[in-house]
Amino acid sequence: MSAIPEDVERRRHRRDARVRAYNDLKERRARLAAGTSIKPEFECELLTMFARNELGAAVTMPVLYALFALACMFWAPTTDAIVWLVAVIGAKVLLLDQARRFLAQPQAYLDIRTWQRRFILIELINGLTLACFALVGVRETLTATPEMIFSSHVFIFATLIVVLAIRTMFAATIPAIFYAGTIPMTVAVIARLVMLDNSFYFALATMAAGIHLYFLFLARGLRTTVLSMLEYRAEKDALIAELEEQKSVSDEARRRAEAANSAKSRFLATRSHELRTPLNAILGFSEVMKSEMFGPLDNPKYREYTGNILESGKHLLHLINEILDLTRIESGRYELHEEPVRLADVIDECHRLLKLRAEGKGIEIVEEINGDLPVVWADQRAMRQVCLNLMSNALKFTPKGGQVVLSVGQMPDGGQYLSVRDNGPGIPADEIPKVLQAFGQGTLAQQTAEGGAGLGLAIVQNLIELHGGTLLLQSELRKGTEAKVMLPGYRVLRAMAPLQPLGQETHRLRGMPPRPPRPARLRGGKAGGPDTAAVG
Repeated sequence: MSAIPEDVERRRHRRDARVRAYNDLKERRARLAAGTSIKPEFECELLTMFARNELGAAVTMPVLYALFALACMFWAPTTDAIVWLVAVIGAKVLLLDQARRFLAQPQAYLDIRTWQRRFILIELINGLTLACFALVGVRETLTATPEMIFSSHVFIFATLIVVLAIRTMFAATIPAIFYAGTIPMTVAVIARLVMLDNSFYFALATMAAGIHLYFLFLARGLRTTVLSMLEYRAEKDALIAELEEQKSVSDEARRRAEAANSAKSRFLATRSHELRTPLNAILGFSEVMKSEMFGPLDNPKYREYTGNILESGKHLLHLINEILDLTRIESGRYELHEEPVRLADVIDECHRLLKLRAEGKGIEIVEEINGDLPVVWADQRAMRQVCLNLMSNALKFTPKGGQVVLSVGQMPDGGQYLSVRDNGPGIPADEIPKVLQAFGQGTLAQQTAEGGAGLGLAIVQNLIELHGGTLLLQSELRKGTEAKVMLPGYRVLRAMAPLQPLGQETHRLRGMPPRPPRPARLRGGKAGGPDTAAVG
């Protein structure tokens, strides 16, 4: 039976390996077709990030360009500043329009290479218009005062740094777009500074080139970080998808197992009559033959065989009853018939039923019962079966001359417990969860001659859980075992004290002492007879 799941598991692993190999091959082909080492879906994500960044600054960037134009009017003609502002805003509007178109298209229909080239071309136009800022008012500044020349060129240098920082944040993930948007302005600023033929401006031009290289390395670092983030996100999505797939497979397997178990339970629960009828016939006929009701059996072997048939049939009927009880509980067909029950009476009844069996093995049964405990609301038949199962286990594994203690008491939370304790060999701690399962047997049960189906404790646990209680099994090797079933406090029935003595309600409400009882009046008979009535 175990070879089938292993074969299925191997086939599943081979199928997963083929799927992974196919996906890797498909991904490599896509990378070769795209001419890049980045996954095509990552290229689309990078372009999407760029388009969203541009749209996010659709208002702030034109405002910043307007501030630059106002500032350059201090050393350049107003017409040149306005022309530059109109050109740079026009290039920005074109870029924003293409970004909206890109985001509006479904990802499955996007041609990544075409859109990359389009964005690079538009960003080059945007970079050239920004570079024209370094050329605004170049003739006027050559004839201006040294203070004006210094302030204008320092402002242009600062503008270059701002533009490099902005384009690094927006286009760092796509190097070609970053180069197209920043190199023209850097070249224009360096050329204007070099035209002044001054060592200070030469140093400033060198600094502009160094700053551009710094932002270039910064952009590469940002690109690497973004790609790593995308890789981690893709792995996370793949892991989540795999987990969801495995969860669906697990849910389907669990559903099938539950359906099979429910069908098994329904089958056994509905076939109790078919199973018990032939067994009852076997038991009845074998008992008639053993008692020699219709005449003696001449051969003693026949009498021995008849006794064996009777004992085996009783044992088999007991096992079938346990299996049917468990299946009825599992299938939800076991109904509790609850009534007031005194656990001490359940202990006494079970003690009487198993007294002969205990005396046959030389085992002493001791009762520790608190007679003042109130009754509980429970199924008397179920509680009797719980006690019998626990006592049967204790008698089965307790050696000759041992002792079994039956006790009933009150829990700290107001509930009650029923406990069966023996001084037998005990159960190893690692086997306790096993013996609580259906058909679970410990090492000692497998070694003893008095075997069973391993359903006694499972039935006890299910029955007590139907009552809202719990089963606690405590054991220690060579010191014995204690099985305790605990009923919750809400199943204990307690008598309510009277709110007020009868006949004193009105007087106490008026603040008057209670009136003494009046003597009885006779109505056609003697006092105390059936016609006597007490009038209050």
